[in-house]
Amino acid sequence: MVVRRSRNLHAALAVPAFRRLLAVRLSGQFTDGVFQAALAGSVLFNPDRQATPTAIALAAAVLVLPYSLVGPFAGVLLDRWSRRSVTVWTNTLRAALALPIAAMVFLGSEGGLFFATTLVVIGLGRLLLSGLSAATPHVVSDERLVTANAVAGTTGSTAYSLGLGVALLLLGSVFPAGDTGYAGIALLAPVGYLASAALARFSFTRAQLGPDQVAPHRAGVVGEAVAVVRDMADGLRHLRRARGAAYAMAAQAGFRVLFGVLALAMLLLYRNDFAGDDLDGVPTQLGLVFAAGALGVLAAAALTPPVTRRIGGWRWVTGLLAAVAVTLPVFGLPFHPLLLVVLVWVVNVAGHGIKIVVDTTVQRECADAVRGRVFAVNDTTFNLAYVLGMVLASRFIPDDGRSPTLLGVAAVGYGCLAVGYAVAGGRWARETGNGGAHLAAAMTSVER
Repeated sequence: MVVRRSRNLHAALAVPAFRRLLAVRLSGQFTDGVFQAALAGSVLFNPDRQATPTAIALAAAVLVLPYSLVGPFAGVLLDRWSRRSVTVWTNTLRAALALPIAAMVFLGSEGGLFFATTLVVIGLGRLLLSGLSAATPHVVSDERLVTANAVAGTTGSTAYSLGLGVALLLLGSVFPAGDTGYAGIALLAPVGYLASAALARFSFTRAQLGPDQVAPHRAGVVGEAVAVVRDMADGLRHLRRARGAAYAMAAQAGFRVLFGVLALAMLLLYRNDFAGDDLDGVPTQLGLVFAAGALGVLAAAALTPPVTRRIGGWRWVTGLLAAVAVTLPVFGLPFHPLLLVVLVWVVNVAGHGIKIVVDTTVQRECADAVRGRVFAVNDTTFNLAYVLGMVLASRFIPDDGRSPTLLGVAAVGYGCLAVGYAVAGGRWARETGNGGAHLAAAMTSVER
C-alpha cells in the first residue's frame, strides 16, 4: 500500500503542468492566509471592538453570503472563458483591491465599504479555486485524480495555514500590534497575488486549462443573462443525473453547517473565555489550533487515497462523519483548550477527507462542459452552509461559547449525516454496480 501511494504521488508530481498549476494554487493560498489573518485580527481580536456571537455571524454572512448567492453564475465564466485568463485576472484584481483595504484597516474605517471590498476579494478567491479544480483534469490523467486532488488540497490548505502563521509571527516582531501592524501585513498581499498571476500567465497557454468547448456568447446584456440562466439549468440537470456527486455534495454541505456551529463556538471560547481580559495572546493561542487543523489536513491527504482505493469513497465519507459524531462529545464537552485542539484535528481530517472525495467525484461524473458550473455550485453550498451554521448557532450560543446542548446537537447531527449518506451512497453504489469503488477503479488498474 505504501509503495502504491508513493508511486501515485511521484506519478502526479512528475507531470510538469501539474506542478505549475500547483505553484499557482500555493502562491495564491499562502497569500490568502497572510491577508485574511490581517483582516481577522483587525476585526475579531481588537480590544476596542466587541465580538458577540451575532456580530461574528453577521460578519461571516457579509463576507460569504452575497458571493454564495451569485456563485453558480460565476461558474458559468469557468465554462465560457479561458480558465488561465480567469486565474490571471482574478489574482490581478485581488492585488489591486488589497491596497484600499489595507488603507481602511490603517485608518480604522471598517464599515460598509471595507466589508464590500473584502467581499469582492474573497469572492474572487473562491472563483479562482473553483477554476483551478476544474482545470486539474487537463493536467493529470484520470487515473491520478484522487492523488492530484489530495496533493493540491493538502498543500493548498497547508500553504494557507503557513500564511496565517507567518502573519502571526510578523505581528509583534516586525509590525506593531494594532491597526498599523495589521495594515502593514495586508500590504504584503498584492505581492503574492501578482506572483500567482504571473505564474499562471507564463506557465500555460490560453486554452491549456480548458474549457474544451466554449459556449458562444450572446449579444447584449439580456442575451448573456438568458444564456447564463440556461447554462445553469443545464448544469443543475447534469448534477441531478450524476447522483453520486449530488449525494457527496449534500453530505459535505451538512458537514459545513455543523462546522459553522463549531467554528463560532471555538472563536467565542478563545476570545471571551480562555483569554480573559487579555486579547493580545489570542492570535498566538489560535496558532496551535491552526497547526492542529493543518496536521489534520495532512493526515486526510495521506489516508484518503489508499482508503478509498480499498473501501470506496462513500464508505470513507460515512466513516469520517461517524468519527466526528463520536469524538465531538468526548473532546468537546470538557471545554478544555488542549482537548479542543485534538477535536480540531479530527474535524479537519474529516472535512478534508470528504472534500477530496467530493472533488474527485465531481471531476469523474461531470462532463467538462459543465464541470466549472458544478464546482461553483459546490463552492457556493460549501460557503453558504458554513454561514448558515454560524447564523443559526448565534441565536442560541452564549457569549463565552460554552454550550453543552449545542455541542450535543452537533454530534447528533453528524451521526444522522453518517447514517443518511451511508444509505444514499450505498444505494447508488449498488445501482451503478461499482460497490462504492468508483473513485478507485481506474487508479487500481494502473497500479496493477
